[in-house]
Amino acid sequence: MIRSAIKSIITQCTRWPWTVLLLSIAAAVLAGYYCSSHFAINTDISGLISRDLPWRQREIAFNKAFPQNAQSILVVIDAPTSEAASEAARSLSAALSGRKQLFRSVEPVAETPFFARSAFLFPSTAQVAALTNNLSQAAPLVRVLVADPSLRGLTRVLTYGVMGTKAKTHSLDPVAGALDKASATVEDALANKPATFSWRAMLAGRAPTTNDLRRFIIVHPVLDFAALEPGKAATDAIRAAAARLNLHDKLGATVRLTGSVPISDEEFRTVQDGAAVNGLITVAVVLFILWLALRSPKIIFAVFVTVVVGLAVTAAAGLMMVGALNLISVAFAVLFVGIGVDFGIQYSVRYRAERYAHDDLRKALINAGAHISTPLALAAAATAAGFLAFVPTAYLGVSELGQIAGLGMIIAFFGSITVLPALLTLLNPPGEPEPLGYAALAPVDNFMMRHRMPILYGTAALVVAALPLLYFLSFDFNPIHLRNPNAESIATYIDVQKDPTAGANAVDILAPSQQAARAMAAKLRNVPEISEAVTLANYVPEDQDQKLFMIRAAGESLGPALNAEKQSPPTDAENIAALTRARQMLEGAAEGLSDQGAAAATRLAGDLGRLAAAAPSVRERAQAVFVQPLETALGGLRAALQAQRVTEQNLPQSIRNQWLTADGRARVQVLPKGELKTNEAIRNFARAVLKVEPQATGGPISILESGRTIIRSFIEAGLWALISIFILLWLVLRRIGDVLLTIIPLLVAAVVTLELTVAFGMSLNFANIIALPLLLGIGVAFKIYYMMAWRSGQAGVLQSPLTRAVFFSALTTATAFGSLWFSNHPGTSSMGKLLALSLVCTLAAAVLFQPVLMGPPRGSGDA
Repeated sequence: MIRSAIKSIITQCTRWPWTVLLLSIAAAVLAGYYCSSHFAINTDISGLISRDLPWRQREIAFNKAFPQNAQSILVVIDAPTSEAASEAARSLSAALSGRKQLFRSVEPVAETPFFARSAFLFPSTAQVAALTNNLSQAAPLVRVLVADPSLRGLTRVLTYGVMGTKAKTHSLDPVAGALDKASATVEDALANKPATFSWRAMLAGRAPTTNDLRRFIIVHPVLDFAALEPGKAATDAIRAAAARLNLHDKLGATVRLTGSVPISDEEFRTVQDGAAVNGLITVAVVLFILWLALRSPKIIFAVFVTVVVGLAVTAAAGLMMVGALNLISVAFAVLFVGIGVDFGIQYSVRYRAERYAHDDLRKALINAGAHISTPLALAAAATAAGFLAFVPTAYLGVSELGQIAGLGMIIAFFGSITVLPALLTLLNPPGEPEPLGYAALAPVDNFMMRHRMPILYGTAALVVAALPLLYFLSFDFNPIHLRNPNAESIATYIDVQKDPTAGANAVDILAPSQQAARAMAAKLRNVPEISEAVTLANYVPEDQDQKLFMIRAAGESLGPALNAEKQSPPTDAENIAALTRARQMLEGAAEGLSDQGAAAATRLAGDLGRLAAAAPSVRERAQAVFVQPLETALGGLRAALQAQRVTEQNLPQSIRNQWLTADGRARVQVLPKGELKTNEAIRNFARAVLKVEPQATGGPISILESGRTIIRSFIEAGLWALISIFILLWLVLRRIGDVLLTIIPLLVAAVVTLELTVAFGMSLNFANIIALPLLLGIGVAFKIYYMMAWRSGQAGVLQSPLTRAVFFSALTTATAFGSLWFSNHPGTSSMGKLLALSLVCTLAAAVLFQPVLMGPPRGSGDA
């Protein structure tokens, strides 16, 4: 029945070729127009998993409760000093604020009036006591700096500090660090190098940490979802503002962007990068391979046009079904080209064989269809079944790919029996002068049949011996590893992730109330894998009565100094005189001492002498290096001395919105202990949190649960695919033995692919795991071709035209996959690698293993 129907279709298409061609062109044009006006790609990896799963429901509920955490840009500012970082953050925030057409909100994380006013409330009571005591004692020096922020005032403070320290301790060691910092700054200024100085670091008495030198701004952009990069206008505006403020040259600050918006935009850009060049190269190589297979420009043109028409129709149908392609379903084009060309090559090679036997064009086309009809239809149906088996799974990425690719296989099949014969009728390629098989492979055919059992036993032994490798099969479902690590957003995210307190690997829990959140946090803090559980209560400092008393006492001591009347700026001559006096006093202070402090004083004395002798512009530059951060530090000090009692009720609304919903639900953020360097560490942290609070959500939970979901989806889909393919094969072949002879090589190819994945150190991930359904799809097609040839009584399959068709079909598909391998996108590249590996295994199983497994043909009477 199948043969009769396909023969009838081809007969009509060869009778009315122009009608078929015009209808095909019209369909392709309409499909192309639809694609151009409706094309969309969703780069959000979280959308690859069904929203109906319990852990996805928790994730969605949390994002709905705190929508400000989604669709944001995190501006990361790094500077050589804390003061420079603060100034850069304030300047950039001010430049971005108010631009409502681009930004819904601009929220500096630390550089806000609240954090500036409460800076002395958050350290421990002992730290506040030491800090306020030091500040009170430094009141005279602060007065000098406020009144005379110049080289003259700086040298006065410097010499007062040195002489006072020596008088107390008879040593300069306590100020050695500060003197060395000042020397390093002056030396850089003298050498015309970027020079920095931090008053905060000097006051802290320790080297600054990464957190000290880093500031964050959270930006919620206005997104243009009609654009392929919805956040591009906002990110471009942020970069333009940073360049306009000249933050790098003025403050030595770098501005980098990360967060969901730039990561998504750069993801699309990375997928796009080089895609046009790769596509052109792929087309050129595919055409070359088609030439080797078909040796006729007219046949190649016919196959190429058939594939293009089918691809356009499949793309339009796919967009109608799913709305927007995802990072996995976008690979349908490669799959369609690979398998669509296979159908075209199978039909065309058979046509060439028939044309050699019968030089009548229409008769050759119809006979080719009659001969190839059943295997081609069965291959298309089985391939479609292999893809469609993934549609019911929770892994939407492959589910949508299964929908599009499954439909695409049917479209490709109908194209090969309608458009292709019609085009060949119109083009009328010349007849074939010689047979199409590989006569040179006859000895290989004979060898395989003579040594059939040793080959079977040897293959089985190798496959079984390598089975222990499957224990080491690794699954890397961390979405960051699918991104381009050289993209700014990903490189910045990875950098921020190194600090556990930054929250890049945090887990969140939605509690019914703030009271419940506090109880959860207290319970979670006892878990060894957790460093801290944060709630709104963490923004209310402890021991405020003691701290406020100490801060007010310091304020009374420092108040007059901070409000001292400014002196007239010194002349350059006065600065030179002050530098000279300071040099002399430092040399005097170091005289007779041999400790570390004396060496530092001597070093600085020499630097101040050289600065006094330098050009006026050098002194101006050195003065600016010291004075600019001084103004920032003094401004922060004035704000901190105005501290007020903090309660949950009087916290700024912007902070309350991050931790409380309007209906009273509360957020608990759980931070890991130490840097989570490996996927296993991330999963262990997620398991530890879920054991205590099963309602947790967040990045580590997603990595853990998505891995489970994907593995379960592939097991389910694999079983359904095998069952459906088994039933389909049985309906056509009607012999369980023949069905097994078709499926066993497929299973062998699948097992060997996974074994080689381990041997080559490859991991399965969100993207490359689609190689497994492809292996089912194209693998079963190859096996069916050989099974049907064997049932028809064909011997010596390696030397037959069938092997020519299968070989060049696989080579064409490998070329398409190779274009993915060379992608700049790591996920797409890994997809290409595993696809190519699975194709090699599938081809080897079909060409070298299946003929041996089947043995001598039964003869046409048994077909």
